[in-house]
Amino acid sequence: MKIKAVVFDMDGVLIDARDWHFEALNKALRTFGLHFSYEEHLEKFNGLSTRQKLNYLTENQSLPAELHQTISDTKQDRTLRIAAEKCFPNTQHLILLDRLRHKNFKVGVYTNSIRDTAEAMLKYAGLLAKIDTLITNQDVANPKPNPEGYLLVCKELGVDPEEVLVIEDGEYGIQAATSAGCHVVRVANPSDVSMQLLSTYLPELLS
Repeated sequence: MKIKAVVFDMDGVLIDARDWHFEALNKALRTFGLHFSYEEHLEKFNGLSTRQKLNYLTENQSLPAELHQTISDTKQDRTLRIAAEKCFPNTQHLILLDRLRHKNFKVGVYTNSIRDTAEAMLKYAGLLAKIDTLITNQDVANPKPNPEGYLLVCKELGVDPEEVLVIEDGEYGIQAATSAGCHVVRVANPSDVSMQLLSTYLPELLS
């Protein structure tokens, strides 16, 4: 079946924000005498929502559940401050999304970040106006690795999952997209996301 839409994860795919989330959450946790290592971040937390991370810390490090909202709010504030300093447009990505839209592909983003953070980062990166839909962890009951979000993206874009090419970097996102029935391309970081990569799957981009 012909691909009609391309859906991107955000952190680690369109925006190199994985370390920003690690730094911001640790700053918020430090007030309460808690911390997690960079190795834990990569092995357990990368790609999870803040809510999922805090639930893990409550179950495994005795973080009181009543502190979740305060820590989450503080973490989001720190993340936005970091993004304001470090998030800039990537010419390669701007050209790619313009080309996708010119070739009549629908373009979406599905992220485990909250909406305020996602919209701010995508705006800083010059990408917010270039996508047709944005789905965040606040739009679903079950975030990645559950397929709910990718199924919702498909519904919003008016396409079937088998008509969607998903660009993901982490295991949780790949699991979610695969379970939804989408085609999946794995990248290591935002520099991998290029016209050259996508033209392997969508040759019409170069025509």
